[in-house]
Amino acid sequence: MSSITQGRLRAAFARRLSEMYGREVPAYRTLVEVSHEVNLDVLRRAGAGAERLGSIGRVTAERHGAIRVGTPGELRQVARIFGAMGMRPVGFYDLRDTASSAVPVVSTAFRPVTEDELAVNPFRVFTSMLTPGDPRFFDAGLRGRLEAFLSARRLFPPELLELAAEAEAEGGLPEERAERFLRLAVEAFALSAEPIDRAWYEELERVSAVAADIGGVASTHINHLTPRVLDIDELYRRMTGRGITMIDAIQGPPRWAGPDVLLRQTSFRALAEPRVLREPDGTVTTGSLRVRFGEVEARGIALTRDGRRLYDDLMSRADHLARETVPAGSSVSGGSSAGGSSVSGGSPAGAGRGEAARRDAVARSLWEREFPASERDLAVRRMGFFTYHAVEDRPRDGRPPVADLAALLDAGWLRAEPIVYEDFLPRSAAGIFQSNLSGEGVKDDSLTGAGYDLGLLSEAIGREVLDPFALYEAQQERSLRQAARALGLPAVL
Repeated sequence: MSSITQGRLRAAFARRLSEMYGREVPAYRTLVEVSHEVNLDVLRRAGAGAERLGSIGRVTAERHGAIRVGTPGELRQVARIFGAMGMRPVGFYDLRDTASSAVPVVSTAFRPVTEDELAVNPFRVFTSMLTPGDPRFFDAGLRGRLEAFLSARRLFPPELLELAAEAEAEGGLPEERAERFLRLAVEAFALSAEPIDRAWYEELERVSAVAADIGGVASTHINHLTPRVLDIDELYRRMTGRGITMIDAIQGPPRWAGPDVLLRQTSFRALAEPRVLREPDGTVTTGSLRVRFGEVEARGIALTRDGRRLYDDLMSRADHLARETVPAGSSVSGGSSAGGSSVSGGSPAGAGRGEAARRDAVARSLWEREFPASERDLAVRRMGFFTYHAVEDRPRDGRPPVADLAALLDAGWLRAEPIVYEDFLPRSAAGIFQSNLSGEGVKDDSLTGAGYDLGLLSEAIGREVLDPFALYEAQQERSLRQAARALGLPAVL
């Protein structure tokens, strides 16, 4: 019997999850449809240049998902399931202080890490874990009841975990067992029809709507699936034209004439979805929750640590300058909202589109003055990650190559290919959360928050959380060594 490899399991899981989510959230199907339309239009307009950051086949199939769990134990089980599909935890994201409202989670992303596996299927899952031990959000009494609730539930059936362990150990599964694994895995992330205790959910929601979505229910679910698009601004316009209510802003770097970097994201508003609720007197009624939305992303070039520092500095300065340019009588904040849900189905609050447009214009002005204006500049200033390839058929002028990156690029000895950013931005994630869902929640900043970092998250998961910068740097350095050998150089500086 043939074996289904981890890469094929990952591709099949992403495809089936997308089909399931499309049935549960029809607006997601519209998002995928419009993404395909935009991508084909960009390809027709730009030709091969449209595929500089990934082939159209990869971009069309590409998705990232988002889930939320409550405990280190649940996170370890998730790691086992994703490990079965060749996905490892990469990056540490602390959303607790990134958001202006109560988002008591820390996160990582499970994804493939090698170039070959990313080419097979780059499916990623942004995975958040609740932090009940953070006293800024949960007092001792609520923490105890929340932890008891979480410890009593079971998110994943033992058979799924056993199959996952086998797939991870063996590098895949026989066809029949692979089919069973995929069926159980997709079912585990479907929206549950089990009644929700309204009083318990609302108690948590008053503290944090995200906490309610995690700890107020007995299961987990996909919060969103995200297709990749080549022109996110055009997609935003087309979705709005179809009557889909989008959030006020595109998160991430501004649109400008220079190279696309990191990640730009937007989404349609969270939908009021019917759910079964159990009332305090034991009766069961039907209500609605806003917990799921449709996100879309445009990916650019991965930045080095120096490039990321410049990016973060420009973002911070854009915020400051945008606040300074607010017309009299208006408010920059426009009201804030948490990354959570509302049993009552209230409308989400957020910055108005006029404010978002003003801030984008301020950011674009900064970028045009201070950010590297070309891929060549990103490479030479060591602010972006690239793979480098010796050019064999370049015109020769008789002069030998020199071990200098700028000279080799300018003279045509080397060709730089951008490395796609495969990870996430905590500020953008928090912005998507806040823009979609209602209720600010409660956060007591007079208290000291519980300490979390990459090391503690690794300990919680039971496996190393990888540093994304190290992954990109290793890929770039391998290519430089290979290029140097091909050019007969000891090294490329």
